[in-house]
Amino acid sequence: MAIKFGTDGWRAVIAEEYTFENLRKISKATAVAFENHPKIKNGIVLGYDTRFLSKEFAECSAAVFANHGIKVYLTDSFVTTPTVSLLCRDKSLAYGVMITSSHNPSKYNGFKLKDEFGGSMGTGHLSEIEKEIADVNFDYGGIPFDILVQEGKIEYIRGRDYYIKTLRERIDTGIIRKSDLKIIYDGMYGSGQGMMDSLISVKALRCEINPSFGGSSPEPVMKNLGGIINEMKNGNYDIGIVTDGDADRIAILNEKGEFVDAQKTFALLLTYMIEEKKMTGGVVRGFSSSELIKKICDEYKLKLYTVPIGFKYISELMVKEDILIGAEESGGIGLKNHLPERDGIFNGMMFCEMLAVKKKRLSELIEDVEKKYGKYYYRRIDQHLSSNDLKSELIEITKNLTQVGGMNVTSKDNLDGCKLIFEKGWVLVRASGTEPLLRIYCETFEVDKTDLILNDIKKKFKL
Repeated sequence: MAIKFGTDGWRAVIAEEYTFENLRKISKATAVAFENHPKIKNGIVLGYDTRFLSKEFAECSAAVFANHGIKVYLTDSFVTTPTVSLLCRDKSLAYGVMITSSHNPSKYNGFKLKDEFGGSMGTGHLSEIEKEIADVNFDYGGIPFDILVQEGKIEYIRGRDYYIKTLRERIDTGIIRKSDLKIIYDGMYGSGQGMMDSLISVKALRCEINPSFGGSSPEPVMKNLGGIINEMKNGNYDIGIVTDGDADRIAILNEKGEFVDAQKTFALLLTYMIEEKKMTGGVVRGFSSSELIKKICDEYKLKLYTVPIGFKYISELMVKEDILIGAEESGGIGLKNHLPERDGIFNGMMFCEMLAVKKKRLSELIEDVEKKYGKYYYRRIDQHLSSNDLKSELIEITKNLTQVGGMNVTSKDNLDGCKLIFEKGWVLVRASGTEPLLRIYCETFEVDKTDLILNDIKKKFKL
């Protein structure tokens, strides 16, 4: 199988496509593609998550880069993906590499690249690496990892300490502590563990290393949140915070233990930054994001950009334009006062700061948004498929539909997959860029017909 970058990095099944040999190939191709980078003499940073063999994979990759003559700063423990982004930007390094497969099941691992500005690397650069994989001579060099460390060509860096120091500077932890908020955090056995509770008082769940992730995927979606929901119902907490495997994405639960969908978390942080922090700038949303965001932007006369799905598109725009916030449907949010990048821990603490400042319950803040802008009913379903050919076939079927759930299609948008737009709602069908599945998103306004439309799409697809 060819090594290809998907929506967010290269990901594959460990011991099948994700092998030490393939990791050496993609590392060498990356080294060759960027050997003339203006900052390459400064070196690169390389981090890893809590997955099976991630530390060993990171050491393997570091040795390839160092043998190619590149100084490597290797984190001295597992870190979050945003930590790699932060170090890359703040230390003026050429780029960052993160060994992680994010929210994918435990059998996967991956290779993410972060650009010098501290955000996801764009498609242009990634295509250069893919070309090198096809053309490069894979002579990895023979100096072993331990010798490269002794010679200073690979140097350990205290990534977690640096990240925690940055949080302390950018979040008002004092007001959070004074508020006596009761906070519960679910690390999903990922690399976010030990971060938030080093700064504020939290009840920590699944904050130990478990490479099988307890038998489920480290993805902060409803089906994986039973434990924290039960704890919240019995524990009188003010907020629940969940981060995925590499802690760049977030899920929020209100004081009742109810899941707050990513559209509302986006809306709440956006309004907080405008109303309380008095910040300005444009807004970037992923193609699958809510029309609620458009309403808020219209209200405050903010420029709204819509980009294909994948945070690399949001990152690119956050660097080029004055952007206040960029967010995607899957819980990834980048903020102007931090990074042009997703950061689940930072955003979770921003939510705590918001509750402390607003002195309202999370459910009350959501009610305030709904009173002002109306109700939006949003849901996504993921359908596993037998082949990539079937993905393409179903998207083509979508393009020819004229009615869904009894609603007449008034227009279509093929920016990423196919979005069917009808009066008071829309449905989007697209292929996942990281897994063998089809994602179907739907939002309706005023009257909740979301499930009806999703079920009708599945029926039309014979799924």
